[in-house]
Amino acid sequence: MQNSPQSVLETALGWSHGSARVAIATVVSTWGSAPCGVGSQMVVDEHGKIEGSVSGGCVEGAVVFEAMEAIEDGVVRHLEYGVSDEDSFQAGLACGGTIRLRVDPVEGTAFSVADLAELCARRAARRSVCLAGDATRLWLTDAPSGDETFTQWFHPSRRLAVVGAVHIAQALVPMAQTAGFEVTVMDPRASFATEARFPTCAVICDDTETAITAHGVDAATAVVVLAHDPKIDDAALKAALDGGAFYIGCLGSTRTHGKRLARLREQGRDDAALAQLTGPIGLDIGAEGPNEIAVSVVAELVAARRGKLNP
Repeated sequence: MQNSPQSVLETALGWSHGSARVAIATVVSTWGSAPCGVGSQMVVDEHGKIEGSVSGGCVEGAVVFEAMEAIEDGVVRHLEYGVSDEDSFQAGLACGGTIRLRVDPVEGTAFSVADLAELCARRAARRSVCLAGDATRLWLTDAPSGDETFTQWFHPSRRLAVVGAVHIAQALVPMAQTAGFEVTVMDPRASFATEARFPTCAVICDDTETAITAHGVDAATAVVVLAHDPKIDDAALKAALDGGAFYIGCLGSTRTHGKRLARLREQGRDDAALAQLTGPIGLDIGAEGPNEIAVSVVAELVAARRGKLNP
């Protein structure tokens, strides 16, 4: 799975905090059949360690060399690679495309660790770089860019809070992770919320109000409640509504969901707020059993993430 620009920057930030000197290569334009799209990134440290990709492997070796040189002299590199010729040692793209790259040494002339920290924060940011020179600027709000500027948006990673460490959750977690979500499972029941049952994600065993507060909810967070118990589920629903979660899914039948809505109305939630809850959870694909229900939930999560979920 190709690394997202966000994950590459988080890696760069971690390596920088670990006292390694790093550089970041970014695809700023492509022509023809380029293997990696505009915005694809790769981080390189001073010893040649890499994370991410800018060409699917075609020119990575040459880019690593240029990045290590940039780390040494602190100077931005502007690179272009096209179709490989008959010289097997010539770096080129066998696929027939052309890519243009910019290599920024972190703590050089145009990129700082502070920039990385801003870009890795859970808020949208935009980085604008000049294609004709070394200038760069980090925007935390929208701002115009010139004709010779490459603009790259960074968005918070999509998170999924799974409330209720039940059997469906065990099937849901790996599927959601494969779809690119950072998953946290929370449940106050110690026999349910265990690392042994959920070895690939964060697990919080605490009352829901404490757990969801510690986790946090924002516009890049989805919340699904699976416990089928108001004492566990309802606090998460309130936090999801208050935090503006982009998806709130609720396990249970239509009758159970009706009771859930009635409880929330009694607590002062209006119809506009309640319309944000999706229940019964999951796309209607006739799912039966935990695995198929998990498939339907992940499909609905992806539809919500892409703005394709029908109201």
